[in-house]
Amino acid sequence: MRLKVYADRMSQPSRAVVLFCKSNGIDIEEVKIDLSKRQHLTPEFREINPMKQVPAIVDGRFKLFESHAIMIYLASVFPGVADHWYPADVFKRAKIHSVLDWHHSNLRHGAHTYVLNSTLGPALGQSLNPNAAAEAEKVLLASLAKIESVWLKGNGRFLLGSSQPSIADLSLVCEIMQLEVVDKKDHDRILGPHKRVLKWIDDTKNATAPHFDEVHSILLKVKEKLKKKHPDEAKNNIQSSRKTSLHSKM
Repeated sequence: MRLKVYADRMSQPSRAVVLFCKSNGIDIEEVKIDLSKRQHLTPEFREINPMKQVPAIVDGRFKLFESHAIMIYLASVFPGVADHWYPADVFKRAKIHSVLDWHHSNLRHGAHTYVLNSTLGPALGQSLNPNAAAEAEKVLLASLAKIESVWLKGNGRFLLGSSQPSIADLSLVCEIMQLEVVDKKDHDRILGPHKRVLKWIDDTKNATAPHFDEVHSILLKVKEKLKKKHPDEAKNNIQSSRKTSLHSKM
């Protein structure tokens, strides 16, 4: 039976899992769970993942959710997955786990919350929250600085000084790619100062080509739709939030 991957490519963790499978030639049946249509809340999907989140997989009788756990499982079970994705060396594995654990409470918290409250909320039936976006931006910027000063230290092109990408690179880069949907000025303002991060993103794209662009193409489509529906709302809200934050410090 083919591996079933339940995903919505607007979900950063979903993209990481799908990209991992495509980059390693793992034959999958990708089952779309449309978050905007609340398909993750249906009783049918709850049987797959009682947490009601994507991604999730079904491998025969085995069900699993949480993107990091999924990629670890796939790298361990499927033959032909190169060692650099999730090395057999226990010390290298431990380092990868440290990046993945850090990701959840830092980069993911900042990037996901910022994009949701500055841009993407209305598409998911939620109001924009400029104050929440401004606070999340602080976490995001701090996380990008930590990636440059800690996780990208060393001579390698990838995280932890590696010469080849691991599942941690996929997870974090797919997270940062969510910024593609925000206003270009905000995108460039946030990422522009982090040259090493930008180089690492390009290296990860190249290492997973041509699958990377295909998996992320949905972001560009959504960005165009958001421009037509809400051309100035997000930008005005964020600017207003920054002014309020500035006055509160004076």
